[in-house]
Amino acid sequence: MDAGTQQWLAWIVELQSLAQAGLTYGRDDFDLERYARIRELSAEMMARMADLPVETVTGLFCNETGYQTPKLDTRAALFQDGQILLVRERDGRWALPGGWCDVDRSVGENTVKEAKEEAGLDVIPRRIIAVQDLAKHNGPVCPYGVCKIFFQCDAVGGQFVPNIETTEARYFPPDQLPPLAEEKNTREQIALCFEAYRSDFWVTQFD
Repeated sequence: MDAGTQQWLAWIVELQSLAQAGLTYGRDDFDLERYARIRELSAEMMARMADLPVETVTGLFCNETGYQTPKLDTRAALFQDGQILLVRERDGRWALPGGWCDVDRSVGENTVKEAKEEAGLDVIPRRIIAVQDLAKHNGPVCPYGVCKIFFQCDAVGGQFVPNIETTEARYFPPDQLPPLAEEKNTREQIALCFEAYRSDFWVTQFD
């Protein structure tokens, strides 16, 4: 994606966010109608740029109520003999076990759940490696804000079983990483996990 397209997408995302805030805090009926139309226009613009049906984009892009806040994504970094665990997704790319944080779970609980579902492992989160804004580290531009939380974890049991999300789990050394799902984790983020793993006194990194 070229820089010009990224900038247009960033503007569309900001418009949607401003419209959402207006719909939440606005009191005048005429203003609410204008904010609703701005949100519709932002969805139509995003649909045109993504070449998707506007109904699909509206469902993803305009489905929230209340003030818009980032979604939470948790990732579990597990190590064995100096190598890091990655799971292979259905499209063949690899990622740290993780996913969206469920509304009824804390970020730590969600990390445990996702590691079990995607890697088959029972894990204990030990420390937070980093809290990062997806827009600053991962691509492509997302239609909503995402806060990514990387946990260093210990495995205490379990074993991998193929499932509806992942087809394989394997440990990799830092210089032999497979093709990555970079919207979920980049080489730089995995390198940061290795730094934390090697450090006795790690300070959580954040944007």
